[in-house]
Amino acid sequence: MRYAHDFKIGNRLIGQGEPTYFIADIASSHDGELSRAKELIWHCKEAGADCAKFQHFLAKDIVSDEGFQSLGGQMAHQAEWKESVYEIFEKYQTPRDWTSELVEECKKAEIDFMTTPYDLEAIELVDPVLKAFKVGSGDIGWTHFIEAICSRGKPVFLATGAADMDDVERAMETALGKTRDICLMQCNTNYTGSLENFANVNLNVLRSFAVKYPGLPLGLSDHTPGHTAVLGAVTLGACAVEKHFTDDNNRDGPDHPFSMNPQSWREMVDRTRELELALGDGVKRIEANELDSAVVQRRCMRVMRDVEEGEVLTADDLEALRPRPEGSVEPFELELVIGRPVIESLRKGDALMWDQIG
Repeated sequence: MRYAHDFKIGNRLIGQGEPTYFIADIASSHDGELSRAKELIWHCKEAGADCAKFQHFLAKDIVSDEGFQSLGGQMAHQAEWKESVYEIFEKYQTPRDWTSELVEECKKAEIDFMTTPYDLEAIELVDPVLKAFKVGSGDIGWTHFIEAICSRGKPVFLATGAADMDDVERAMETALGKTRDICLMQCNTNYTGSLENFANVNLNVLRSFAVKYPGLPLGLSDHTPGHTAVLGAVTLGACAVEKHFTDDNNRDGPDHPFSMNPQSWREMVDRTRELELALGDGVKRIEANELDSAVVQRRCMRVMRDVEEGEVLTADDLEALRPRPEGSVEPFELELVIGRPVIESLRKGDALMWDQIG
């Protein structure tokens, strides 16, 4: 199936040349409290997010307690957790009976609701209330699951962290067998929040995606501090951005330390909107705000002495000086007027105008 170059989420068009679509991933930052989850939705809206996203998983359906115990120690960002991987997932899962209330709160806040389902039952649960699905990086190898999501007739954001191009191509082939509406997201799946992670974000993968899938909507799922990577991604063509969101980076919990807070999120959105304006359309022209500069900064040919009507111009009669009024002879046109007469008298310092040349 051929992919679409853009798609809609509600009234928002996602694609090249459209405003960046910002997905605030609340994830586990609700800390197991429905009231906090609802408050965070409003914080997302006020900070400029287009979408408040959650994660629908049950610990028993996403991690193997025995499997993680057998590793002999917790790895990556999980090494900092004081509880077992299974206990953390169980503690911070989004209760499924919250779903309808979260959807209603998003409607009140006038922000899109989205979630990442992590099991087949979750797909069935959230499908009726979603405008789009997100496939997390960890499921890029679960093609049956990708197929199930992409069969729902809704746009899909596909994250690609901890994966190589073979993984991406396999997942895309699976997805395109069921849907045209895909946003392919570059992602580096490291949740430590370290500045060293910038060396691994590899934003130029977006260039590779653009070559492999010309015109496909691209995005960035990012976990680095601040918005540097976001601005780079938007410059390279990303039209959707996902980052984790919290109201307080100092709270206990697995996601708070590396998440964006309302202030940093608003800064990211504002700088991105400025960047979008600055990127322009790629057509080189004299812009509206520099029309006057094109007069006062550029040079035209001016006569160095009084020249009478009928006299033939020589190179010694002319010099290039600012300003350049409209219709004047420019320096690159000098050879076109040498040896030609003027049809009216000119005073020293006058601009040589084309309608004065015989």
